Amino acid sequence: MSLRSAALHRAQALGPGLPPRAGLGLKTEHLQSVLETCPDLGFFEVHAENYMVAGGPFHHYLGLIRDQYPLSLHGVGLSIGGEGPLDEQHLKRLATLIERYQPQSFSEHLAWSSHGPVFLNDLLPLAYDHATLQRVCEHVDQVQSTLKRPMLLENPATYLQFQRSTLDEADFISEIIRRTGCGLLLDVNNVYVSSVNHQRDALAYLEALPLHAVGEIHLAGFAEDADNLGERLLIDDHGAPIDQAVWALYRQVLGQIGAVATLIERDNQVPAFAVLLAEAEQAEYLLRQAGEPA
Repeated sequence: MSLRSAALHRAQALGPGLPPRAGLGLKTEHLQSVLETCPDLGFFEVHAENYMVAGGPFHHYLGLIRDQYPLSLHGVGLSIGGEGPLDEQHLKRLATLIERYQPQSFSEHLAWSSHGPVFLNDLLPLAYDHATLQRVCEHVDQVQSTLKRPMLLENPATYLQFQRSTLDEADFISEIIRRTGCGLLLDVNNVYVSSVNHQRDALAYLEALPLHAVGEIHLAGFAEDADNLGERLLIDDHGAPIDQAVWALYRQVLGQIGAVATLIERDNQVPAFAVLLAEAEQAEYLLRQAGEPA
């Protein structure tokens, strides 16, 4: 079975998902533009934690947009990689939100962000060993059982590696997907950022991932700095246009698995809606190319 065929089979197993088109993260400053212009986009994505309240203007506008577009919910607060148990109240609020909007996709990060009662406003890396693998799989199983649907797990952007790790990242992710049946949210920017930071081959990393399990792709920009040795250090800040190196990796992925729903992320220094729409149109062009017969 070809990689494209395996990806299609996987998508069918996961059930109806996002259309294989470009989408944007929904920003409050763009709500009026979206509703007034009805742009030709495949979907919108929101951070689930911004909507974990009973009512208010966010829900009003999201309801209007959900009537017109497919929706993706992207979580940032489950702390799936954390050492402690998942926050059951958070998980219940998430289940309520999913029941309310029936999104075509739900995703979370392979990271941790809480320790006991303390919540850290960051997505922190894991040690890749068998104990962590078992814990993450148990957490993913709990999420999927509670939500009664498969989730997508996003590969991280990292800036350090643990000496105690006994598995490489791609093998760790592959084993989670094999054991739990979840899908992969492939963040191509994270692939590039981590590969530069850890001086590894981005294409080799992609080849080692279970690309047949990809249910959504993220594209974003990064900031650049230098570490204390003067080496290049990239920071996944979602505050810049998508870099040409990330576009090149994206073409490589589409060439292997075909067209997959693709989100343009921008969370900092958010530009005018037309700027983001132009990036979405660039992704849409590449998606159409990937969907054409060879």
